[in-house]
Amino acid sequence: MEADFINQRLYNLRTRLHEKELEGILISNPINCSYLSGFTGTSVYLLIMTEEAYLITDFRYLDQAVEEAPLFSLISLKNTFTSTVEEIVKKKRLKKMGFEQNHLTVYWYETLKKILGDVELVPLYQEVETLRAVKDEGEIRLIKEAAEIAEKSFEKILNYLKPGVMEEDIANELEYILKKEGGQKAAFDFIVASGKRSSLPHGAASKKKVEPGDIVVLDFGIYYNGYCSDITRTVAINYAGERERRLYKLVLSAQKEAIQGIKEGLTGEEADALARQVITKAGYGENFGHGLGHGVGLEVHEEPRLSANTKSILKQGMVVTIEPGVYFSGWGGIRIEDMVVIRESKCELLTQKLKDEFIVL
Repeated sequence: MEADFINQRLYNLRTRLHEKELEGILISNPINCSYLSGFTGTSVYLLIMTEEAYLITDFRYLDQAVEEAPLFSLISLKNTFTSTVEEIVKKKRLKKMGFEQNHLTVYWYETLKKILGDVELVPLYQEVETLRAVKDEGEIRLIKEAAEIAEKSFEKILNYLKPGVMEEDIANELEYILKKEGGQKAAFDFIVASGKRSSLPHGAASKKKVEPGDIVVLDFGIYYNGYCSDITRTVAINYAGERERRLYKLVLSAQKEAIQGIKEGLTGEEADALARQVITKAGYGENFGHGLGHGVGLEVHEEPRLSANTKSILKQGMVVTIEPGVYFSGWGGIRIEDMVVIRESKCELLTQKLKDEFIVL
């Protein structure tokens, strides 16, 4: 990751620390560590202060840290990370320090509290995650590439979707194609749900075989240089009835209404309502039982959330999914999901291919 992007992220975090009158912050979530430093190893802690930034790791990752995190002073872990933190904090005479309350165990918190004595430890909730919600152009570029890989791979998996093929085999073949197209690993356990199982919004691939007339929901994504893609397509096998076609058209129209209306300044609740009102007006509000979407970035599910009870404000640079769906127990379900970037007066589509017509294979 370019140094300019890392510098800007550190500046943004330090601005937050200044607002909270903190002299430093201990970062213990490895994903947040990667975001702030560029380091991709799994054994890592960051101690960031107003002028200095330390990366703490062990022998296995020292060379990697030198290469990936040149803006940080590197500390080799000799004993426990708490004793290393104690040494730095006391050397710098910190009096008030924040920590990630949702990523530091009670045991380590109690240990730090004991050994740091008079240092005030301030719990912070999703401080870095809030910064991560707004992507810089470097991140958006990588997410676009991850999204392009997903779209190309969906087009290729269509030839594999036939009666008699097991859902698990479809998921495995799709992951293989995604990797051949340049992806590095699956962003999550793929959803491949056919027939009645398509009514399960998170129906992981099973040993069920696809049958003629089945609806098949495929929800998948890939990691590319640390960033995720996440899209969903729904197809039919051999034939589709009037009900299937009508509901697909409804979900597609709800998604398009949301895509057309989403922009900077809306709340997550208002964004959700754009699609929900279309489905509710058609009489299927109770069958749309999840939120409209979520942020995507270093993780496949992150801030912001687009749902009926989310008050957070959408900002330029946020990357979110738009994924309305309807589900009927004992029958099946339909979902269409695309990724967009929030812009000032509209949103920019990152995925959009092969959805405008209900694909029947």
